[in-house]
Amino acid sequence: MKHLKWLWLSLAIIIADQATKYWAEHILGWDGLIPILPVLDFSLVHNTGSAFGFLSSMGGWQQVFFVSLAGVISIVLAIAIARLQSFERHLAVAYSLVIAGAIGNAIDRIVYQYVVDFIHWFYQSYHFPHFNIADISIFIGAALLFAEAFGKPFLNTKQT
Repeated sequence: MKHLKWLWLSLAIIIADQATKYWAEHILGWDGLIPILPVLDFSLVHNTGSAFGFLSSMGGWQQVFFVSLAGVISIVLAIAIARLQSFERHLAVAYSLVIAGAIGNAIDRIVYQYVVDFIHWFYQSYHFPHFNIADISIFIGAALLFAEAFGKPFLNTKQT
């Protein structure tokens, strides 16, 4: 139960994610394009699918599926956080990041029926799919879990 305090991180990221998506929808808008770097801009995209638009043309059932999946994953990870040992705060951080991203995108799916993406990397004619703060949170959480799985705990304070 000690590590449930890390859910504040999830809440902070969800708030930042929703605030930046609000900005993208209401301030940036469809006509807006803000160049940041020669390989990065902010421009609005609505994603009805999952990563890279996968399943975007499936008629809407995917929205229910992704919201349900986000809910189940968030509950399972919150339970996992509650059961962690005191020295496993690194896992609590990673799980909290994944929860934040899952809930942030699920909120969009419930409210809009799509996910608001606006961060766009590109190089010449190559364009990486647009993404958002929730996606970044999931990516970092998953990367930390991947590192943990391969023996590189990132915040492990257990004495050996």
